[in-house]
Amino acid sequence: MIKSLRIAGLALLACVSGTALADTFETIEPAPLKEVWINGGFYTYHFQRDKDLNGANGGLGAEWRFSTVASVTAGRFYNSDRAYSNYAGIYYQPFKVGPVRIGAVLGGFDGYPKMRNGGWFPAAIPTLSYEYERVGVNVAIIPTYKDRLYGGISVQLKLKAF
Repeated sequence: MIKSLRIAGLALLACVSGTALADTFETIEPAPLKEVWINGGFYTYHFQRDKDLNGANGGLGAEWRFSTVASVTAGRFYNSDRAYSNYAGIYYQPFKVGPVRIGAVLGGFDGYPKMRNGGWFPAAIPTLSYEYERVGVNVAIIPTYKDRLYGGISVQLKLKAF
């Protein structure tokens, strides 16, 4: 558990530049946006290093940022259990430290054999996002759930389509 918290803390520090750390924790003012982002899946560093899990979770997804604090997302990827998964959800990130948005993605996933026999299940995953002009990154801190889902830190690179 302590090791997982250290890794999560390092991920947060990697997203926040030295000057941003000097900034205060702020609430983001909601305002409309119209941005579409495309991603190629995830790369996951798993907490259970002895499980021979797949960390290269390639796929295709999209995110429509309709607000400064919210966006919807959907996609498909090759998961940690080496099976295909689909996902759909909504990011809600009402806080920031410097340029890094802080919140969670709430949604559903399928394709994990040990979780509801591969069927859909709900998930709430803490996330950090950083976007600069036409490139961005989402960092998700995925909790371990019994022996059904393996926790880790997932990094998702994204490009703004328009």
